[in-house]
Amino acid sequence: MASSSSLWLLALAFLPVSCIVLALGHVDPPAPLPLVIWHGMGVFGFPRCPGESSHICDLIRKTLNAGAYNKAIQERLVQAEYWHDPIKEDVYRNHSIFLADINQERGINESYKKNLMALKKFVMVKFLNDSIVDPVDSEWFGFYRSGQAKETIPLQESTLYTQDRLGLKEMDKAGQLVFLGLEGDHLQLPEEWFYAHIIPFLE
Repeated sequence: MASSSSLWLLALAFLPVSCIVLALGHVDPPAPLPLVIWHGMGVFGFPRCPGESSHICDLIRKTLNAGAYNKAIQERLVQAEYWHDPIKEDVYRNHSIFLADINQERGINESYKKNLMALKKFVMVKFLNDSIVDPVDSEWFGFYRSGQAKETIPLQESTLYTQDRLGLKEMDKAGQLVFLGLEGDHLQLPEEWFYAHIIPFLE
C-alpha cells in the first residue's frame, strides 16, 4: 500500500500545475516525496492544429501569440500561462507570469530547485500521439530550439539543463529522472498502465 506521503503527492500530481508550483515552492510535504508529474517547457500551438503542420495552423498560432502576453490575458486564462514563444524569448521571459518563473528563466528561486531535487523520482510522461500539447517534446522538457518553431531539442541540450537552473542535470546524473512514453492522445492514461508504471513509484 502507498504511504501517506505518496498519497499526498499522488493527489498533488493531478492538480493544475500552478497548484503544484505553490506546493513545491511554499509547502513542506509530510516526508520526502517519491515523484512529481510536471508540465514541461510550455506550448506554442493551438490544440489539434500544430503550427508547423499547415499554413492555417501557423496563422492561428501567430494570431494567438499576438495577445498571449497581454497582462489581463495572462492573469485570467490559465492556458496563456503555458504559452512559450521560442522566437521571441525575451518577450516570453519578461511577460510570462507563470511558466518563465517556475522554469527559472528570469532568475533562480532556490526553494523551487531545492524542493524539486528532494524528490526520489521525477517522472515525466509523454503521450506520443498528443494532439493538445505542441510541441509534444515539452512533456519530456524538450522544446523548440530558440529562434525558430520547427526543430525541437531534448532537455539535455537546453539551457535549463546545461546551466542546471532547476537541478535537473544533477538529478539526471543521480538517476532521479524517469522518461516514460505512452501511445495515445493527451492524458489518455489506461488504468492498467497507470498501475503498472506509476504506482510502483508510490510504494
